[in-house]
Amino acid sequence: MQTQSFGRIWAIASNGFREVIRDRVLYIIGFFALLLIISLRLLPEVAATTEDKIFIDLGLAGISVLSVLVAVFVGTGLINKEIDRRTVLVLIPKPLSRAEFIIGKYLGLLGVLGVLIIALTGIYLILLSFSKIDYPAGSILVSTIFLFLELCLITGVALMFGVFTSSILATLLTFGVYLMGHLSRDLLALGKLSKNSSVEILTQGIYLLLPDLSRLNLKNEAVYGLLPDPQILLGHTVYALVYTILLLAIAILIFSRREF
Repeated sequence: MQTQSFGRIWAIASNGFREVIRDRVLYIIGFFALLLIISLRLLPEVAATTEDKIFIDLGLAGISVLSVLVAVFVGTGLINKEIDRRTVLVLIPKPLSRAEFIIGKYLGLLGVLGVLIIALTGIYLILLSFSKIDYPAGSILVSTIFLFLELCLITGVALMFGVFTSSILATLLTFGVYLMGHLSRDLLALGKLSKNSSVEILTQGIYLLLPDLSRLNLKNEAVYGLLPDPQILLGHTVYALVYTILLLAIAILIFSRREF
């Protein structure tokens, strides 16, 4: 029974992977390469002494922004697209549970994001080496791994909103969670500075509810070759995985109660 379930999930994931890949997602790789090549030509003219650090930072930021855009825009439309096409009405009555359908779609998109990050990071490192820029390779690779963990979480958010609302509203809500997730620590610190117990309780509640995405943002540390201790990195990894599993569980619960 479990083997059959894994087979159905794999079929949905592989089909979703091919569908998203065909949706011009790979054009992003060409756009990223062109952006970096142009930056290599322009940065020496505007930043004569710091162009190396700026280019390292720009490359990491570009990988993050482009992959997050794919995760949000594609993730929020994964389920609604199947509903609009009425294909979900054909798949669900078959021996395919709604949980298998959600997990398969999720893993298919993660596969695309994994390929995208590997390709973008490869181009980035090749251009760094070609330009003879001294860069902390280990720190950069660790930061991209944590970027993938962040994408796992954000894709879970996008999928959760996408199963019960329109793609446009789900996109706006997901971007809101993404922005607030990166500001949640600042919001918590602001509540403590206010010296108001009500404000402090409110900010603590928001911090506990929203994902703390600053845990997974290691771009600034990677630029200077600085990373937290392995124990801290392990804690951040567990945090991202547990939060992602919780989001998927909520998405499955909502989708299982939805009528078509």
